Amino acid sequence: MADIRALLRAVCLTGLLFAAPAAAHDGSASDRLDPTEAPPKRVENVEVTEQLGKKVPPAIPFTDEHGHPATIGQYFDGTHPVILTFNYSNCPMLCSLMLNGLVQGLKQLGYTPGHDFRIVTVSIDHEETPAKALKTQTRYLKELGRPEAIEGWHFLTGSEASVHAYADALGFGYAYNEARKEYAHPSAMAVTSPDGHIVRYLYGIEYPPSKLKLALLEAAQGKIGNPFDRLVLYCFHYDATEGRYAPTAANVMRVGGAISVVLLGIFLTLLWRTDSKKRRRNAESTS
Repeated sequence: MADIRALLRAVCLTGLLFAAPAAAHDGSASDRLDPTEAPPKRVENVEVTEQLGKKVPPAIPFTDEHGHPATIGQYFDGTHPVILTFNYSNCPMLCSLMLNGLVQGLKQLGYTPGHDFRIVTVSIDHEETPAKALKTQTRYLKELGRPEAIEGWHFLTGSEASVHAYADALGFGYAYNEARKEYAHPSAMAVTSPDGHIVRYLYGIEYPPSKLKLALLEAAQGKIGNPFDRLVLYCFHYDATEGRYAPTAANVMRVGGAISVVLLGIFLTLLWRTDSKKRRRNAESTS
């Protein structure tokens, strides 16, 4: 009977566990942008104009970290979703914060670049050399601690025209600050489907594994992950007004209800079996 009581408690707790995420979500202030604050004049065009649903032109030419010619389209293989970033090696602060934040999120993620998805980092600085890009790749892969990811995270350099075409395709505004000899650019990354259509944007300098996983699952359209991952995606939706994934109350309730029914069925089955055994023992003792 102890097992039966434990199952009954599990049935009750399941409803609470699935109801909690929907009730607890209130949207933290750090996840919101303040659209009323006027930016400085020199960076007024440094913003993201989302290009959701549009395909990144595959023929944009670049050079990879080994000095080999490459096009952005060669990383869209029809199987793996792709995270596209816009950074450069000599960036004094923001790029390091973004890529370090990405690495920290990836460390906690069960997916590995090259196996489950790809990352392509294009340098904003058209004067950056492949040799510099290779050093940057080596640094971040070492920090990630997954040698196999070398096949899944590429650092590209290109001409000013190629960089501009890439930024234009992603909707990333940027500007060069002549006085400081540095680029102003948004803190954002794009996630594309395996065929190169932009599916989602990730903002900020921190990329929690839960957000990365949901964005990649959405971009992959169920082609990566396990059944539980796809169940999690079913229970969340992307809230464009807050730039984050939030629980879908109706779907959470459906899943919670389904699990509760299964647990209740197990409980009733065990109860029936226990009662049947007891009746058989009573019948044997009286015969």
